[in-house]
Amino acid sequence: MNLNGKKVAVLGCGRSGIGAARLALAKGAADVCIFDANPGATCSDTSITCHPGATEEDARAYAANLVVLSPGIEADIPWTLAFTAAGAPIIAETELAFHYYPGRIIAVTGTNGKTTTTALIEHILKTSGRTAIACGNYGFPLSEVDLLDPIPDFAVLEVSSFQMETIVNFRPEVAIWLNFAPDHMDRYRRVEDYYNAKRRIFENMTEDQIAIVRVGEKLPGLKPRRIEFSAVTGSGELYYQNGCIMENGHMLMPLRGTAMEQAHNAENTMAATLACRAVGLSDSAIAQAVHSFTPPGHRCETVAEIDGILWLNDSKSTNLHSTEAAVRSQTRPVILIAGGKDKGLDYSALNPMLEQKARLCIVFGQIAAQLEQTFTPACRTLRCQTVEEAVTLAAQNAAKGDVVLFSPGTSSFDQFTGYVQRGNCYREAVRRTLHL
Repeated sequence: MNLNGKKVAVLGCGRSGIGAARLALAKGAADVCIFDANPGATCSDTSITCHPGATEEDARAYAANLVVLSPGIEADIPWTLAFTAAGAPIIAETELAFHYYPGRIIAVTGTNGKTTTTALIEHILKTSGRTAIACGNYGFPLSEVDLLDPIPDFAVLEVSSFQMETIVNFRPEVAIWLNFAPDHMDRYRRVEDYYNAKRRIFENMTEDQIAIVRVGEKLPGLKPRRIEFSAVTGSGELYYQNGCIMENGHMLMPLRGTAMEQAHNAENTMAATLACRAVGLSDSAIAQAVHSFTPPGHRCETVAEIDGILWLNDSKSTNLHSTEAAVRSQTRPVILIAGGKDKGLDYSALNPMLEQKARLCIVFGQIAAQLEQTFTPACRTLRCQTVEEAVTLAAQNAAKGDVVLFSPGTSSFDQFTGYVQRGNCYREAVRRTLHL
């Protein structure tokens, strides 16, 4: 990609946008400006030109030669399209950075589990003596990685559907498809649109590259070689059985006593193992790294276990599939705490799992009334307003042997700035309620 003499409009003043602007300037662009529709937007790098409160008229007046899109901005809205008035193409920040990254890319997508899998692959590679960095939708934007000195040999890139919408040539060496379930229906008109955006991760891959896919995922016609794994069917190159990752009827890796032994994390581990094998690591090196790995916070992490009751924080659960996976992974009676912002999803899909696993649901937030009506046929359901109230109700109803699972199943933006703040609120409420 030749940026010499080009005018580059970067849309979005977050970390990805700033990284893209820095990279474009470093690669010879004549003029780079970050545009943001928010009048209060500010750029943390004062050396970068930033235009807050940008209008469609401002967009047309700039007459960009290239438009670089941050993940959170939609490509087909009038404000974005105004930047293309002079015929400029729109590409993702990931696409821009891909052209300048000289190393090997392992890309990870899926509705759930992306961050844990990305972090685990980075950990395995580093523990095995490789230089690697987790980036993309987690950690650094890839454009920042391009500006490091030295540049790491591996970029372990978490990619969302948003980042894949405007790729052109992006092509990883290994692509992981963990799972797919409806999500982001507040952005996409149809589930098929969400699926098609995520599937673009494979679009430019060739037969000599590798797609790692969970058994049962509907991905016909893939060009790269497909390798499968499963935590539920006993099929695939790797599968999960009795706390162990298995291969051809033999134990490959025990997970008992590790942070990855629950079924959903076993799937993440199998995907990471296959990816690291594909780039030349040994099974023994992978297993050693897995046993020393701690997943990122707010993902079925233990907050406390007292009086025989286990309290888990799964605040990162922002959709149905994630909550279903968390509930399915439990081997003890579940008290589920769920709720938050209304994302337009049909939560009745959880009922069969709740009938099987849960003895009580506690629902809170904007969507509490809907969840109470939906879950009541499956199990006893109590409604409240806040996380703190939900923890109090759970403490009053929990018995020895229970697991209290905070897995909201939707986004947090009705009451919180994000899942991290929500998870911290849950942690503090548990500690305060249990006098820890």
